[in-house]
Amino acid sequence: MTPHPKIDAIVETYLSLADAEAPGLVEGLYLEGSAALGDYRPGTSDVDFVAVTAEPPPAEVLERIHTKLGAHPFDGVYLTWDDLRRDPGSLGERPQAHAGRLNRRGAVNPVTWHTLAACGLTCRGPKPGELELWNDPGALAAWTDANLDRYWRRLVTRASNLATPWGLTCLGGYGAVWVVTGVSRLHYTLATGEITSKTGAARHALEAFPERWRRVVGEALRLREEDTALPTLASAVSGLGDHFGTPRASLYGSPFERRRDVLDFADHVITSAHGLYRS
Repeated sequence: MTPHPKIDAIVETYLSLADAEAPGLVEGLYLEGSAALGDYRPGTSDVDFVAVTAEPPPAEVLERIHTKLGAHPFDGVYLTWDDLRRDPGSLGERPQAHAGRLNRRGAVNPVTWHTLAACGLTCRGPKPGELELWNDPGALAAWTDANLDRYWRRLVTRASNLATPWGLTCLGGYGAVWVVTGVSRLHYTLATGEITSKTGAARHALEAFPERWRRVVGEALRLREEDTALPTLASAVSGLGDHFGTPRASLYGSPFERRRDVLDFADHVITSAHGLYRS
């Protein structure tokens, strides 16, 4: 059973399409991400999956499945049972689905394996506790530390220029949630060795960082709980009312003030998280 009827419907549709297109291909199906971590938001969350096959699946078959599935927010990776026993750093690329399209050569990372082992939800196949799953806390920590610069530092650098896609995105609620909770999740992993959700990461940040950052973290929590911040222009425009409406919903007087705190907070957290790994 999944946490929400919307997830049930997506999973049922996907399995029906997969079984009709290639009977017996998908032997295991597991949910990770917000659905598994207890933080699923039906308005803004994707449904993240791990589909398991006996052998590497034909890409053209997967493309037909996801084309038929369409724009359902069902994003994930295709692995074999043998892949689950191996270090993801040794696997190379694997097929991944995102927003109704298949990427034949997607990168994999240890967060998937650790989330699946800790709290993966079973939709088909043996439960995660019955599987032989690769597990290496040191490798997870090393990947997390590297990702702070490989992805997040680069994103913050790009977003510091307002005249860029991420610079504009960080004016909206989606950018605030993505950046504040994203860097906080990595800090949480380096501090605890565990994986947490966006909401869990923000709550961790309230405890882990000085009073200076409580407002921006509280703003990210507000937006996450309201479940309306999407990566669209319409969502960003509608969110302006949070700053200027009566009563004002946002903790900030303007999106520019919030954007500055979002980027400054991210810089602080990245530096702090590196210190956890190196110590």
